[in-house]
Amino acid sequence: MLRRVLVRSAAVPVVARLAGRRLAHTASSGSAAPKPKTSRLRMAARLAYGAACVSLGFTGMMIYQEQHPGVQPPPDPKKKTLVILGTGWGATSLLKGLKTENFNVVVVSPKNYFLFTPLLPSCTVGTVDHRSVMQPIRYVTRHKKTAVQVLEGECTNIDPKTRTIVVEDNSDIRGSTSSTTLPYDYLVVAVGAENQTFGIPGVREYACFLKEIWDAKKIRTRLMDCIETAAFAGQSEEEIQRLLHMVVVGGGPTGVEYAAELHDFIVEDLSVWYPDIAGKVKITLIEALPNVLPAFSKQLIDYTESTFKENQIDVLTKTKVKTVKEREITVEEPNGASRDIPYGLLVWATGNTSRQVVRNLIATAPEKQKQRRGLEVDEHLRALGMDSVFALGDATATKYAPTAQVASQQGAYLAAVFNKLGAMEKDDAISPDLDTRLEAVKPFKYSHYASLAYIGSDKAIADVSFLNGNVSAGGVATYLFWRSVYLSNLFSTRNRCLVASDWIKRTLFGRDIGRD
Repeated sequence: MLRRVLVRSAAVPVVARLAGRRLAHTASSGSAAPKPKTSRLRMAARLAYGAACVSLGFTGMMIYQEQHPGVQPPPDPKKKTLVILGTGWGATSLLKGLKTENFNVVVVSPKNYFLFTPLLPSCTVGTVDHRSVMQPIRYVTRHKKTAVQVLEGECTNIDPKTRTIVVEDNSDIRGSTSSTTLPYDYLVVAVGAENQTFGIPGVREYACFLKEIWDAKKIRTRLMDCIETAAFAGQSEEEIQRLLHMVVVGGGPTGVEYAAELHDFIVEDLSVWYPDIAGKVKITLIEALPNVLPAFSKQLIDYTESTFKENQIDVLTKTKVKTVKEREITVEEPNGASRDIPYGLLVWATGNTSRQVVRNLIATAPEKQKQRRGLEVDEHLRALGMDSVFALGDATATKYAPTAQVASQQGAYLAAVFNKLGAMEKDDAISPDLDTRLEAVKPFKYSHYASLAYIGSDKAIADVSFLNGNVSAGGVATYLFWRSVYLSNLFSTRNRCLVASDWIKRTLFGRDIGRD
């Protein structure tokens, strides 16, 4: 036994020497030993670190460039004047693509900023701060090659015969001049539309709209008023139920997204800070059509309605609002019966109608302009019966839906049109007739990319155009896609950083429940 142990012990050094010779032979033959996993992890970490540095550097460069515009030469009075009415999706898209060195460009709008309207419902409950979705229009015009004049005022009259417009100063503080008349060679009407009330009594007096930034502020204030009043001592149960009943009229994307944001606010924030009354808050969505989101596929409509049912959001379809009072609305149900619905907050998110300045302009060419909802335009977006007037977005009456996507593409198209017209101005051989020049320009063609909507509980839906068909999707992954699309479509690095930080703050600290 002892002999076997000694033999085995003596064999160990021999085996070790043989193994060492075999490893040495393998190394000398050129075969590399497998690399440890730690080296791969180290390489991945270095790549991630490098990518983060490049990303931060690029973002820093973009921020610096946006905050430090270059020197702009003044407009040349010898060139033609292009007046743009509005600072919405169409007008801002036009400004971004326009070569301002070809014209004297004047922007006229009652607000001096661009508003990213798709995130407006998020502002009503504090998911996103309202300043994060506002881009001062001078952040755009100051980066153009030639200076652009910006006038904060409201266009009250357009005279296509004399080619002049009247602009009124609409600010609270006015100087010695509160009105001015501007001449133009080309005019672009991009004033958008106003809320349609369908002539229903009480809507303008008692409902909250959701189209402008001040609408979102008003909704937020009234929402917190209802909550704090319901929490006030001595309220009857009936009054508490009325105050905590939030009614949304309109089953389009705006109404659906507001109802979804309101649900998240109740579940994620009110339940923590107002545990006694959060469970009593009720949301009702009213739509006159047979279903919500009529522009989406049937599959996504069903998914949205089932999600709302899970979230205890009542959806009343085929229901028409007849009258609006201070504390209740009267609706006509599908069976024709009338019912009174008490409410604390009423949000009106349905319908558009033309603004007064557009209606006045339509009246100047009654033989060509037959639509009341907006200006009729030709294939180059020129207003019918008006030689040098172009129009886009919600100010027009076209076959396209009144969406930001349509207005943005129309603005980009008109930028290309005016860039081409500006180049033609330098060529004396080309006829100065506008009709002749527009013959060399391709007509506008709309390309639909996607329809998106947030439906609450970190879920979204999307109808995306792909090849020759549509791809429909819904759920949490679509919500991440929804966020990435909106983030990438914000007009500046500043807005992207602000919105991203708002989303992070909401995740970490919740929404602010303080009342302004």
